[in-house]
Amino acid sequence: MSFVERFGPHIPFLRRYTRALTGSQQSGDAYVRASLVALKENPESIPKGLTDRVALFQYCHAIWETTGEQLSDDIADESADARLQALAPKPRQAFLLTSMEGFSNSEAASILRISIDELNKLITKAIAEIESDLATRVLIIEDEPIIAADLESIVEGLGHAVTGNAVTHQEAVELARRDRPGLILCDIQLADDSSGLEAIDEILGEFDTPVIFITAYPERLLTGQRGEPAYLIAKPFKPDAVKAAISQALFFFSPAEA
Repeated sequence: MSFVERFGPHIPFLRRYTRALTGSQQSGDAYVRASLVALKENPESIPKGLTDRVALFQYCHAIWETTGEQLSDDIADESADARLQALAPKPRQAFLLTSMEGFSNSEAASILRISIDELNKLITKAIAEIESDLATRVLIIEDEPIIAADLESIVEGLGHAVTGNAVTHQEAVELARRDRPGLILCDIQLADDSSGLEAIDEILGEFDTPVIFITAYPERLLTGQRGEPAYLIAKPFKPDAVKAAISQALFFFSPAEA
């Protein structure tokens, strides 16, 4: 089996993970590129006894650690990178791997090269960090009532307030202007066949705020070939995946901007 056949299907989701971990498409994709180049040049370094998906993520973490968690030419926001290192990134890595990427605890422990007991402690610490996040105001852009209600419940359970739920492009822009949110959760396809991506482009043209996109086809926005979101949640989603994405998005957004 060729290199592309083995690892190609897992690359989009590695991009999702590294983008969430670093807070930007630019930085996350830089780690993916560095990992793939190094891995292709040294295929014998691929760990034995692991699935290709686990091996790819483990190898990327080796790059993350050996570069001092920074590729200096590709980090867009040095202050955010400094915050990431200051707030013990391992717990966030453990939580993102298990909640957003759906790895089992044993797989996540293999990726981070730690024991399962240590992994469990890291996840507990990450949850405590999430619960201590500053509260903000959240706009939900979602045309499915049940999904919107689920998101609202998760958001409010974290201590945030929901400013409203928009189901169309125009309604989303109007709600954002009326009550400026500190975070937006946005579906890609809206009720009137308008685009959530276009709604966000219009909103961000007026003010800056972190955005988490929700889609049934996340791999379509994880190609690394154009400007793409830093935070993506796949439908159907798990509450912990939403919590992890919200925590990371707010973590990299300056309180002065919120």
